[in-house]
Amino acid sequence: MKEQELYLCAMQILDGQLVAGAVKEELTIRVAQLVAEGRKVPHLAAILVGNNGASETYIGSKVKTCQDIGFKSTLIRLPEDISEFKLLNSIHDLNRDPDVDGILVQLPLPKSISDENVINAIDPFKDVDGFHPSNAGRMLQGLPTFLPATPHGIMLLLEHYKIDTRGLHAVVIGRSNIVGRPMSILLSNNSNPGNCTVTICHSHTKNLDEICRSADIIVAALGRAEFVTGDMVKEGAIVIDVGITRVPDSTKKRGYVIRGDVQFSTVATKCSFITPVPGGVGPMTIAALMKNTYKACIDKN
Repeated sequence: MKEQELYLCAMQILDGQLVAGAVKEELTIRVAQLVAEGRKVPHLAAILVGNNGASETYIGSKVKTCQDIGFKSTLIRLPEDISEFKLLNSIHDLNRDPDVDGILVQLPLPKSISDENVINAIDPFKDVDGFHPSNAGRMLQGLPTFLPATPHGIMLLLEHYKIDTRGLHAVVIGRSNIVGRPMSILLSNNSNPGNCTVTICHSHTKNLDEICRSADIIVAALGRAEFVTGDMVKEGAIVIDVGITRVPDSTKKRGYVIRGDVQFSTVATKCSFITPVPGGVGPMTIAALMKNTYKACIDKN
């Protein structure tokens, strides 16, 4: 058997759909118990500004998941041209609503609206996306808080597959406050998964290919389709693909195909573990969001 075939056989898919299903099943049982005890069930309120196709899909998945596991959900649709002032008022109304446990505002927002102002307006105790500076600070200090959903979901995935990350070199490509920075913190925490030596790479990083080849774990979160190729990955590496990009393809009915930040065809043959796109990190992001919403409800009640 060829060496490449040996690695393909040894490679294991990190199945986000499977693990997210287990998380949702556990939450469904917990919600049923709340109902049986006559207690409040979690309530997630989501705000969608405009009609971006990808955002519609993401929000739809979140609302459906709430329904599937027994959460209450509210979807507030606002026009693309809404003022920042009116959007902030909608958030303040949800902050004051005692029945709402978790609030999320689907990103991206129109350029006329400040993401920072919107994130800061959400009550930290209802910030189930984990973006508020108060929650980010608590995460940095290792205190109990709402972890950003995508990094949290990735850690749950590594935990489920019992991947021992202690002492490994992790390279995170991307430094956003939503994925890259929090991912680096969680991977370096004194925990397992965790206890990694972490390198953060970005658009100004020199010798990126060389750095990636030294990585035991690569988390690709830069939003560029198939950026990470097989020649950037060492044999036996663990590769987490956070990217999800719509690439035009006239041969497809939808007119596009979904691609991750990793070129799966050339990278998978060298990995010990890899997440697919779709079906990897995406479902885990929603699962982590649901866990945060449940936590918000229980902590409050």
